[in-house]
Amino acid sequence: MSDAGFKDHFSRHAADYRAFRPDYPPGLFAFLSSAAPATDLAWDCGTGNGQAAVGLAGHFARVFATDASAQQVANAEAHPRVEYAVAPAERCPLPDASADLVTVAQALHWFDLDRFYAEVRRVCRPGGLIAVWTYDFHSVNPEVDPVLDRLQQEFVRPYWPAERALVDSGYRDLPFPFDELPVPRFGMTAAWSLRHLLGYMNTWSALRRYEEAHGSNPLDRIRGALAAVWGDPAAVRAVTWNFTLRLGRVG
Repeated sequence: MSDAGFKDHFSRHAADYRAFRPDYPPGLFAFLSSAAPATDLAWDCGTGNGQAAVGLAGHFARVFATDASAQQVANAEAHPRVEYAVAPAERCPLPDASADLVTVAQALHWFDLDRFYAEVRRVCRPGGLIAVWTYDFHSVNPEVDPVLDRLQQEFVRPYWPAERALVDSGYRDLPFPFDELPVPRFGMTAAWSLRHLLGYMNTWSALRRYEEAHGSNPLDRIRGALAAVWGDPAAVRAVTWNFTLRLGRVG
């Protein structure tokens, strides 16, 4: 199933997306399950490689995970309590009033919000929750960060889709027409080698657009400088992101 409004920035690199994207905070899914009215069914919308869906499966009896990209779904991580389906965010195959929780991980800014929110209201059971989260650019340490900033400022910034501004603002500027609930603060970190960091950055949609415009990968422009400040390429370093969660009760 496809949708005319679907902006597909990730299908061509779906396997890399699964291999290199960071994991979400481990306490996130336990918190969401404790806040939901029940733990029978969660709908993970825009599931991508299934990271959030598999995290939810540790706390919900069933997870229904959808994405408009068939390639992303084909590369998603299998789990016995996760059912994957190719479907746009605005048309979910679930029946009315069936889901206890709807989640959207780092994808809400791509959706037609009015249509998606209407679908959330249809799919959620009374008192169900919607949880959406996002994370911004990563940080490593004072030596590495200036090289990462150079990649962003000198090369890729003009090539981000307009929707990226909603991520940069931590979804604060994004409409969220639900009764918003307080949430704890979560930290998002990873322990990565240089290879993994480069693989992650190579999944960015802005890099693909830069390549299309210039015929080269902007990572090649900073690879030497990054290797020099990283040191041993096999060395594992802490990578951090600012993580923002919004939680609402569906009327």
